[in-house]
Amino acid sequence: MTAVDDLIARSHRLGADPSTTNYAGGNTSAKGEATDPVTGRPIPLMWVKGSGGDLGTLTPGGLAALRLDRLRALTDVYPGVEAEDDMVALLDHCLHGRGGAAPSIDTAMHALLDAVHVDHLHPDAGIAIATAADGPRLTREIFGERVAWVPWRRPGFQLGLDIAAVQRDNPRAIGCILGGHGITAWGDTSEACEANSREIIATATAHIREHGAPEPFGPVVHPPLADAERRARAAALMPVLRGLASTDRAQVGHYDGGDVILDFLARERMPELAERGTSCPDHFLRTKVRPMVVDLPPDAEFDEVVARVRELHETYRAEYRAYYERHADPASPPMRGADPAIVLVPGVGMFSFGRDKQTARVAGEFYLNAVNVMRGAEAISAYAPIGEAEKFRIEYWELEEAKLRRMPAPAPLATRVAFVTGAGSGIGRAIAHRLAAEGARVVVADRDGDSAREVAAQIGGADRAVAVTADVTDAAQIARAFEEAVLAFGGVDLVVNNAGLSISKPLLETSEADWDLQHDVMAKGSFLVAREAARVMIAQGMAGDIVYIASKNAVFAGPDNIAYSAAKADQAHQVRLLAAELGEHGIRVNGVNPDGIVRGSGIFAGGWGAQRAAVYGVPEEELGAFYAKRTILRKEVLPEHVANAVFALTAGDLSHTTGLLVPVDAGVAAAFLR
Repeated sequence: MTAVDDLIARSHRLGADPSTTNYAGGNTSAKGEATDPVTGRPIPLMWVKGSGGDLGTLTPGGLAALRLDRLRALTDVYPGVEAEDDMVALLDHCLHGRGGAAPSIDTAMHALLDAVHVDHLHPDAGIAIATAADGPRLTREIFGERVAWVPWRRPGFQLGLDIAAVQRDNPRAIGCILGGHGITAWGDTSEACEANSREIIATATAHIREHGAPEPFGPVVHPPLADAERRARAAALMPVLRGLASTDRAQVGHYDGGDVILDFLARERMPELAERGTSCPDHFLRTKVRPMVVDLPPDAEFDEVVARVRELHETYRAEYRAYYERHADPASPPMRGADPAIVLVPGVGMFSFGRDKQTARVAGEFYLNAVNVMRGAEAISAYAPIGEAEKFRIEYWELEEAKLRRMPAPAPLATRVAFVTGAGSGIGRAIAHRLAAEGARVVVADRDGDSAREVAAQIGGADRAVAVTADVTDAAQIARAFEEAVLAFGGVDLVVNNAGLSISKPLLETSEADWDLQHDVMAKGSFLVAREAARVMIAQGMAGDIVYIASKNAVFAGPDNIAYSAAKADQAHQVRLLAAELGEHGIRVNGVNPDGIVRGSGIFAGGWGAQRAAVYGVPEEELGAFYAKRTILRKEVLPEHVANAVFALTAGDLSHTTGLLVPVDAGVAAAFLR
């Protein structure tokens, strides 16, 4: 294997365990030689994980390749910590070849160490020692000469010089504890480096387990609610919290009701420790300096909790603004937003927020790491994170701001959560795929759970889409489906009433059961879904969209179709009624009237196609072409065309449109709206 192969394999192993290093945290490197394509001579190189990459999923393209001789020559021009940020720009002049990732701020740490392989990680046990009040003493006691202590310093060139000096002064050391930060280990081979990293982590973990206090967070004062009650309370609270956390910019949410977080929230010392905030730079960059903590018991009345949450949110925003103003100078980037990223509710769980589901989930995972760090530090000493001023220097570092500026522009529906009924096939499936492609998180709802799961899997993992099984005629199932949606993504912003079926019969052959079934699914089902959606949207206070997939038949009087057409007319009028009623909450209600969708349609595949073909006297396989010939545009309508209309109605350009029914029928004059 090459040095790069060894590095990638080692990174994947280390990045697989969040207690070893968190998502996108830490970095690894390897040094070696390559042939200069210009001179044909060997040159010394270093490959290091690039800025913002993740060890667990690292690829060769995620590495920065740099000339080691040029990197080390930077020591000759380094003027001191006052020019620390200027050194980062010089890293670009050390890059070798084209492509690859941007060098991370920790590049100097790897380059200046006299070792072929280097790991810089953020393990919970290692940070526990790094944030302990007597970290230097503990490091000597736990590791002896095997591991050295490096006092806190903001990542950068000087920290690289500090660690290199510690390595020279401690020739028997295999690594170091970085105060307030994490660990760094080194070795002459990839295997030795990884073994040294794991030795530091395992030794720290064992010491905390064997010598630590058993209950460092104090006694239980707020036992968690029973599972069903806890989930119900979380689902009710989440839209409120998401709306508050989106005051400055829209956010997606994530809920964690796991044992580790519930135990922390139950303990007497939780408020005190939470107030100290997180420490490792990767932690507070994603969680902010501290969470918002709800100071009510788990069994408090729900309305009381909501009122208190709103008060706490105002206080949090005021305190965050004051924190920014205490430390900002004229060169500081603008304040990015004063809303909390983490909200802790005793007895219920942790709610985390971010620009998308992955960011929200990772923020929660980082706070979980921080809880483990607090537990370890308090078990053997006292948790003493770096000071507020240093946290601000990291959070509002110009280099971090530059990293944010490099991020691609958000997709049109980024931060929006879509709930699509009947999404396991046909039009619903096409809508789910289109909304996801435009950045939405999608809840794929269908009474056929297998079909819903298949579509969700096609869209991507749970950070992009989740499947829920729900019969839209059942109010209890609809309520549970929205509860799952809220707990998965924080709320719902865009609902598509698509579930439907059709039975084509003349009046005298239409039974009561035929009538009831079609009205239950489309008229009643749409009402139940819209009602539940409105509850969530109003609680969020973030406006929203409800779109009905009605039909040309809602306005066109066709033959042998009384039950279906009447149900569709009901849906069309629901659009108008709800647009008038929900507008005061910023909720827009619009509809789409498709017609003649044969290919890819679940309804047509279920027998409707054969029935309509018989009515019109054409072979079923020619029904799509038949519908196309009778349209003004002479074009066949497909599910994707309906999905296009849904996107157009909800992407923002029609922000002042509500109560509209958009025909997607290739032009049927008899169905023109009047």
